[in-house]
Amino acid sequence: MITFPCCKINLGLNVVERRSDGYHNIETVFYPIPLCDALEIKLMSNDFPSDVDCDLKITGNAVEGNEQDNLVVKAYNLIKKDFAIPRIHTHLFKQIPSQAGLGGGSSDAAFMIRLLDERFRLNMGIAEMERYASMIGADCPFFITSEPSFATGIGNIFSPAGFLSEKLSGCYIAIVKINVSVSTSAAYKKIVPHHPAKSCKDVIAQPIETWRNNLYNDFEIPAFEEFPALEQIKNKLYEQGAIYAQMSGSGSAMFGIFKEKPQNLATEFPSAFLYSCQC
Repeated sequence: MITFPCCKINLGLNVVERRSDGYHNIETVFYPIPLCDALEIKLMSNDFPSDVDCDLKITGNAVEGNEQDNLVVKAYNLIKKDFAIPRIHTHLFKQIPSQAGLGGGSSDAAFMIRLLDERFRLNMGIAEMERYASMIGADCPFFITSEPSFATGIGNIFSPAGFLSEKLSGCYIAIVKINVSVSTSAAYKKIVPHHPAKSCKDVIAQPIETWRNNLYNDFEIPAFEEFPALEQIKNKLYEQGAIYAQMSGSGSAMFGIFKEKPQNLATEFPSAFLYSCQC
C-alpha cells in the first residue's frame, strides 16, 4: 500500500513569546502543497531475517542520519506499542527537500500513521491519529488532515482556515529551494519575540495584494543576514510577477504566489516547483 505525504508552506510566521519551558509560542498559517514524497509499506515475511520490525529504505533526495532514527520508523514504533501490527518493509521516496521549512519529515510520519491505520484497520479516527502525531512533532498533527489551518502554541494548536482554498483558487504557487540549510534552533536564538501589529490570521483574510506589507516571517531577517541569496530569490520572485513572496517556516525554501502563470520561472529557477491552485 502506498501514500503520498504532502508538504506545507507558512503564510506568515510570528514568534510571539518565549515560554518558561524554553520553547516559543508562535502564530502562523499552514497551507498544504502537493509537492509530495511517496511512502510504501509491505508485509515482512516471518522468515525474513531482520533485527527491526520496520526496515526502511530511503531513495530520492538524500536524508541524513540513521534510517532507524527516521520519523517514519518512530511513527511505526509508536503505533506498535498499542496495536498488534505486523513487521513491515517500508520504502520512502524523498522529493520534499529537507531542512527547508516545508514539514517533510513531519508529513512522512503523519502519513505513516494514516497508512498503518488504513492498512491494518486500526479504526483510530482523526483525533486519535492526531494524538499520536503530536508525540512526534508540534506540526505533525496538521498533516493528518492536511487542511489549511491557523496554528498557535508551539505550532500545535490548530483552527480551520478553509477559506484560503477559495482565496487562492486560480493562483500559482512556486517553491524555490537552493542548497542552503537553516538551523531552526540557531534561528530562534536570533529572534526577539513580539506580538505583530496585526495577526497573520487577520492578514490572510485581507486581499492577497495587501499581504506584502502586512504578512511577515520573523525568521527571514536572520536567515537573509546569513544567506543573502535567499533575499535575492525573494526579490526575483517579485520581479517575476509574484503578488506575495516569503520564506517558509525557519527556511530555507522560498515561495511566491502568482495571479498568472509565471512565464520565465523555469529559466530563472530550473528546479522550482510550480503548483496550480484549483478550488
